[in-house]
Amino acid sequence: MTDILESWQAPVPDPVEATSGLPKRCDVVVIGAGIAGASTAFALAQNGVPTVLCEKGIVGGEQSSRNWGWVRNMHRDPRELPLMMESMRIWEGLNEALQAETGFRRSGIAYLCETEKDVARYEDWLEQVHGFQLDSRMISRSGIESILPNYRGDFQEAFYTASDARAEPQKAAPALARGARNGGATVLMNCAVRGLDLQGGRVSGVITEQGRVSCRAVVIAAGAWSGLLCRSLGVRFPQLNVVASVFRTGAFDGGPETAAWGGRFAIRKRLDGGYTVANGNWNDVDLVPDSFRFMKEFVPAFRNERGKLRFRLGRQFVREARQLKSWNLDSISPFEQVRVLNPEPSRNAMVSAYTALKKAFPVFENTSIEQCWAGTIDATPDALPVISEVGSCPGLFLISGFSGHGFGIGPGAGFLMSDLVRGEMPRVDPSPFRFSRFSDGTKLTPMAR
Repeated sequence: MTDILESWQAPVPDPVEATSGLPKRCDVVVIGAGIAGASTAFALAQNGVPTVLCEKGIVGGEQSSRNWGWVRNMHRDPRELPLMMESMRIWEGLNEALQAETGFRRSGIAYLCETEKDVARYEDWLEQVHGFQLDSRMISRSGIESILPNYRGDFQEAFYTASDARAEPQKAAPALARGARNGGATVLMNCAVRGLDLQGGRVSGVITEQGRVSCRAVVIAAGAWSGLLCRSLGVRFPQLNVVASVFRTGAFDGGPETAAWGGRFAIRKRLDGGYTVANGNWNDVDLVPDSFRFMKEFVPAFRNERGKLRFRLGRQFVREARQLKSWNLDSISPFEQVRVLNPEPSRNAMVSAYTALKKAFPVFENTSIEQCWAGTIDATPDALPVISEVGSCPGLFLISGFSGHGFGIGPGAGFLMSDLVRGEMPRVDPSPFRFSRFSDGTKLTPMAR
């Protein structure tokens, strides 16, 4: 096999035509056009709210186009399951609502059980979520072979949800952003928000690299950049980043329709007939100054993911140590210096995944690796997102920290954020996602994985 990194190339999201010209005023500015920000802008536009969606690079250019593409209720933290079920409902109608292809298909997802401990963990989860009446269930070896044709691996049991789904990361956020624009929102690309204009301690506008926009509310949906932007505003948001590596194969016949996780591999069939492949047990964590700043909050999360995290100390520590924490709003900000995060993928993670995948599915033996990439996942100590107003700054809202689960839940999160910004009755209980949980004494406990 040739060096897998020879295929390193950033994913290219579907194009979005930006709106020409910066408006002087609007009602809401959304910062960041990933799946969460684009969904928020789309929901606001649907409700007639004058909205500006500002993206420092391209729509969906970072993690929103680089993830696995899974849309699942299965094995969600029970605290976020009501929102995920609402998101699934929204996904179901998105293609029609947007008049665009998002790639959403209910093709099922299966977690192959490596050990009896895995079986016990999934059965315990089923007990916890019994009242939600999901179709998740344990299946035997014969069940595995029926949903995963040509499977030759050693796993004898699996946790399976037929109604779970997949979608296309390179299509979904752009389709939502186009939907927002078609609904009247202004969509700006290569237009970084340098900071906020505060009057009397509350939001009155934003300062972009193209000028000022007056508004009554700002939604930070900046993914891996949210923590830095919050810090520049004097807001402490405990967020750390994780790097996950992915590759895609060429198209071929005979592979499974059902997405599957099998320890060292995770796969999802693509609309183009190929597969997105990742290592289900490997994420790289760069030790940076914030790792020590937030260490106390993140210790339970690190323990929870023990064995799946590879810590490394290198250039990223120096890069972030030198990074400005505040800046003049009339000068270039860090967001303009790096338009799109494009971390180097881990060769070892991908080779390990490919080796395990071919053993489990010999049909992949002669497939070609067309492209590989890595994405930066923004995580919180309890692995739950923030979808909330920031109490210390009236008019400032935060939707971030999805901890690797954001693609599937993104549309529901965006619609919930729209409810909160508009002061409407929230469609699900937002209390698990409140920003104040980081300071009100709440025990930040991630779900056992």
